[in-house]
Amino acid sequence: MSVRAALLFTAALAMPALAWAQGPSVDPARLSEITRVLASDEFQGRAPGGPAEQKTTDYIADQFKALGLQPAGDNGGWTQTVNLIRTRVTGTPVLGFSTSAGALPLRQGEDVQVMTLRPVSEARIAAAPVVFVGYGVHAPERGWDDFKGVDLKGKVAVFLIGDPDLEAKPGEPAYGKFGGAAATYYARWTYKYEEAAKRGAIAALIVHETLGAGYGWSTVKASNGEGYDIVRADPAKDKLLVQGWMQRPVAEDLFRRAGLDFEILKTAARSPAFKPVALKDTRFDAQYGLQTERLVSRNVVARLPGATHPDESILYAAHWDAYGVGAPDAQGRTIRAGAADDAIGVAAVIEAARVFKAGPPPARSILFAAWTAEERGLLGSEAYAEAAGPEKLGKMVANFTFDVLQTKGPSRDIVLVGSGQNELEDALAAAAAKYGRVVTPDAKPERALFYRADHFSLAKRGVPVMLLMGLGGGADLVDGGRAAGEAWVADYTARCYHQPCDAWRSDWDLRGAAADVALTVEIGSDLANSRAWPDWKASSEFKPIRARTAGAREHP
Repeated sequence: MSVRAALLFTAALAMPALAWAQGPSVDPARLSEITRVLASDEFQGRAPGGPAEQKTTDYIADQFKALGLQPAGDNGGWTQTVNLIRTRVTGTPVLGFSTSAGALPLRQGEDVQVMTLRPVSEARIAAAPVVFVGYGVHAPERGWDDFKGVDLKGKVAVFLIGDPDLEAKPGEPAYGKFGGAAATYYARWTYKYEEAAKRGAIAALIVHETLGAGYGWSTVKASNGEGYDIVRADPAKDKLLVQGWMQRPVAEDLFRRAGLDFEILKTAARSPAFKPVALKDTRFDAQYGLQTERLVSRNVVARLPGATHPDESILYAAHWDAYGVGAPDAQGRTIRAGAADDAIGVAAVIEAARVFKAGPPPARSILFAAWTAEERGLLGSEAYAEAAGPEKLGKMVANFTFDVLQTKGPSRDIVLVGSGQNELEDALAAAAAKYGRVVTPDAKPERALFYRADHFSLAKRGVPVMLLMGLGGGADLVDGGRAAGEAWVADYTARCYHQPCDAWRSDWDLRGAAADVALTVEIGSDLANSRAWPDWKASSEFKPIRARTAGAREHP
């Protein structure tokens, strides 16, 4: 951001809210009603390509159309096509390790949870060697390489979840190497699978621990062996034949049978001197059928055109998809409606659009999107970002993403996931202060929430982003304080996250969620009517990426 632009940006934030913003406001009742509709049984859990996708995308498009927005999808329509493959494990998988101490059979869903993202009819692995590769991190800029040139072709890689310094203690070599408790992309399971595939492994299993994963085993099981990916030219090059998770007690038993101590090796992996360890006399076997289908899903995209700089944009987005219909829970419920995750986020996007449309035309364009297939790997937003390309994203001023907004009422703060990343958080702090509120950073950055929502598809291409996610930590609620906020997060995460329990409730208090969304609308309005270009902080890994598209932006 130039000095003049920075001054304009700061001055805009210091000014009182625009007159129109003091009229129309984000309405908690409308947030609730839109959420209620999208989370109702007739939407069947909003699975991508599922029986209610058309109903879902039509409903969202109709909301945008009724507001008087312009369609911003393919060929002048409201939707953008996203070509996907969906794979499902069929039957009962035969899985296990053979060791010198005897066979170790594995139960799908209990000991391991595996899937395949290649479009094949069967996954079959016979007697594949097993190698422990620590955290699976290759980070030259940090002087770290867990692989050390190991040959993984045709082998099974076993990974730890998280970064090497997640549990490192002062004095250990990894301590502070990766931001301490704040997870980097190296911590993500997607990164580890990518590295294994890149090195020719046939399969990869990640040892599940709740601290590093950020969720319990019940969330791992929620996939039911189903996976999604975008259509690829060479799936065998990009995807493993088998990928999945393994319970820690199973890993401990496996290592013990190979004459190794899991905890000792886990500690050893917290050093850059760590070298991969082959599990002696250990082989992995897998055989299961796959049902594979190609399907077409859709993003819904709308536009409020800018009056003077229509090629520059600010994007508000959330994902419309949830987990569809699954096994019955204890109450017999099968529809995983995704009310908080993320029907309420879609409601927030629609409400933001309503507030913007009620005001004067912005100088820059405002985009509003509902993504598909977030729960399947951020695939809808990835398809959008890939299609947009560097020049268009280079002119995107900012993205605001809503994913799981809290439902327990007004709060004294707003929880920010990914604090310390870019200048948008300075704008958030200034806007919140006008209403006597403060910004609270993500309480548990080790869960890597910043890398687990759709904004990341834009962030990794350099667009400054802001994620509002209630799971980032308990808000300081007016009624009950931080303890009440933490209790809500703990209860939702343990019982309802990706489960049928995530249903709309008439007793939700969405005043806090509405206030949070209103802050992003205020920031977006300031940006839409300025020449400011917020940037990433100097310490962010995304700042150099943004710099590559500097030529696309007009600087005063």
